[in-house]
Amino acid sequence: MWESFKHWRAQRFCARHPFPEAAWHQACQRYPLLAQLPEPQQSRLGHRAWQFLHDKHLSLHANLAPAALDDAQRLAIAAQACLLSLGWSDSEHHDALANVHEILILPDVIRREVEEIDDAGVVHQFVDQRAGETFHQGPVVLALPDVIASGRLDGFNVVIHEFAHKLDMGNSMDADGFPPLPADISPQDWYREFMTTWDDLHARLDNGQPTPIDDYAASHPGECFAVCCEHFFTTPLQLREAYPGLYSLLCRYFHQTPHDWHQHPEGWGSSTT
Repeated sequence: MWESFKHWRAQRFCARHPFPEAAWHQACQRYPLLAQLPEPQQSRLGHRAWQFLHDKHLSLHANLAPAALDDAQRLAIAAQACLLSLGWSDSEHHDALANVHEILILPDVIRREVEEIDDAGVVHQFVDQRAGETFHQGPVVLALPDVIASGRLDGFNVVIHEFAHKLDMGNSMDADGFPPLPADISPQDWYREFMTTWDDLHARLDNGQPTPIDDYAASHPGECFAVCCEHFFTTPLQLREAYPGLYSLLCRYFHQTPHDWHQHPEGWGSSTT
């Protein structure tokens, strides 16, 4: 009965909201991250993103004109968010992103005045700039310049980063690097692999060595998870080489193997970059 209802609902949605083939083709042309997906996944992602845009509210700051994002860009934002849950069933996808209600696009980076006290007790004041912010039951906030800069295969993706925080907050008010885990991944496995990565990052930084992934991952456990998600989808071969245990763990968590896509840089689908 429930499966029949879901099928009827999906058919009704498709009849009322025909899939925008032209906009999706443009999105895949513009964004290498989408273009390199194999055709079955690319099509599944496009339709899931289209549904996502109707289930959630994507809004622009008052200082942005509606034309600041065209249909292809809106669909690409939704697709990059839904890429995280592409390997999951529809019900798992909906449950994982149930705490997403609005995506708010700002004209520029988010600036916050911050005070920090160092080990000597000295107070330091500075302006913190962020490409995005995420709140437990609030909006996902993204800066337009960083949204435009996302979608490449270079380790940076603010959409994936902030939506990884939303997954992380599925079992707590804050992003702590410990999202709800499937039954086949134990908390001990998760903790071991992420602590191995965390310790290596800090050891490299302490010794003045470069880190194999963005060193922002060493700033907080929640940021470590989000940064690793960025690299998992946009530079999976780099992440797998640096931290094979962590990469394997994320493959199990997301039910995806993005290194297979990236071994074919021209993509599998009909779209071109």
